[in-house]
Amino acid sequence: MLKTILFDLDGTLLPMEEPRFLGGYFGLLTKTMEPLGFDGKELVRVLWQGVAAMVANDGTKTYEAVFREVFARCYPDRDADADLLHLENFYRTEFDRARVFCGYNQAAGDTVRELKKRGFSLILASNPVLPRFAQETRLKWAGVDPSAFSFFTSYENFSFSKPNPDYYRAILSACDLDPAECLMVGNDAEEDAAAESVGIPVFLLTDCLINRKERDITRYPRGSFPELMRAIESRA
Repeated sequence: MLKTILFDLDGTLLPMEEPRFLGGYFGLLTKTMEPLGFDGKELVRVLWQGVAAMVANDGTKTYEAVFREVFARCYPDRDADADLLHLENFYRTEFDRARVFCGYNQAAGDTVRELKKRGFSLILASNPVLPRFAQETRLKWAGVDPSAFSFFTSYENFSFSKPNPDYYRAILSACDLDPAECLMVGNDAEEDAAAESVGIPVFLLTDCLINRKERDITRYPRGSFPELMRAIESRA
């Protein structure tokens, strides 16, 4: 019986064209940080280095610790603690303005509310490269109440990311879940479908489908939110 539903965020609950969002988001970030003495282009390069280091992490450190190390190494003459507080403040304030670079689908919030009403346990399984409060901000853009989710993956508490199967194993372990009683809902045919490798069934939301490697996805249940609800009801 299906008990727990894992939701991806970007392109799933929150419609998004990644290049447009990243361009707008980085534009806001550099505008905030340049008056503090940062070169905008260099800062973006450092952020990407941080992401690469997080993805390559062997699980011994949280992503927050990994990013802090990269940032301090790239800016040896600056006070990393103070600068990271400035970054945190950006995510708590100016980041909300990046909402305009994303889409909106009322069905996302409606679906989450209905599933919560029906008693399903919900987990936000978004790649944990941002702080939790940034994840919560993006959920609100999607019209979704963050309190609907019993567990988040964020850079404070996670050491793996998709499509690494250990990302999904860590969720199963942290929440004491049986993979056969779960469903992973996402839009990426590689990252989200990787849940299948640890025994979690997958539903691909096709509104903003990403299939970079042109994988055959015909074996996966797929579609938009109405098809998702029907797939869930068939397992309830």
